[in-house]
Amino acid sequence: MSQPDITVHHLGREKQPLVVIDNFAPDPDALRAAAIAAHFGPAEHHYPGIRAPLPTGYILEQQPIIATIVADAFGQTGLAQVIDASFSMVTSEPAALSVTQRLPHCDAFAVERIALLHYLSPAGGDGTAFFRHRSTGFETIDQARAPIYFDQLGAEIRYGGEPSLAYVAGDTPLFERTMLVDACYNRALIYRSYLLHSGAISPDALLSSDPAGGRLTITAFLSIEQEETR
Repeated sequence: MSQPDITVHHLGREKQPLVVIDNFAPDPDALRAAAIAAHFGPAEHHYPGIRAPLPTGYILEQQPIIATIVADAFGQTGLAQVIDASFSMVTSEPAALSVTQRLPHCDAFAVERIALLHYLSPAGGDGTAFFRHRSTGFETIDQARAPIYFDQLGAEIRYGGEPSLAYVAGDTPLFERTMLVDACYNRALIYRSYLLHSGAISPDALLSSDPAGGRLTITAFLSIEQEETR
């Protein structure tokens, strides 16, 4: 069994950490088998696809490496509470995307919120891109920045027009890509949830709902409770 191979990147001007872990799970084939046997249903929270429950114990099995990474790369110690975790597959055709789904997004505004993305397609497929909003220069959106960012973005869309019917994977008039991470079997990403990002879904992507052939990932959102100092 290969040991996890960890690389820490610091993105863009804000130098936010992005941790890339290859050989993340000890048995990715068992996770794929569980996904193939799972029942998928429509996703919530603007996710352009479908989701299914994870096997019991997935987060517990990964907890030691997650805790080490979060402490070393993010300087956050304490218990990781699971906000949400599931198998996820992008299945929406570009023509069906909402305006929100055609833009980079963030998953939460709080510094203690951490995102985990785990790629489980043996063929690789489409990865994940991170972005800077050109006019504000923001690469992260926290509670203080959110009103400024959304007011500015709303004005840009009202006066400049909606983004094209496509997933955002590279530079656009409103956003500059700061990094692209390729998908790789059993690779995981860990980053703060308030980074602007998007699945880098190519125009000719196979948007299959079959876990055996589609863009199968695990997505998890964690909240790191800070330990009290004594």
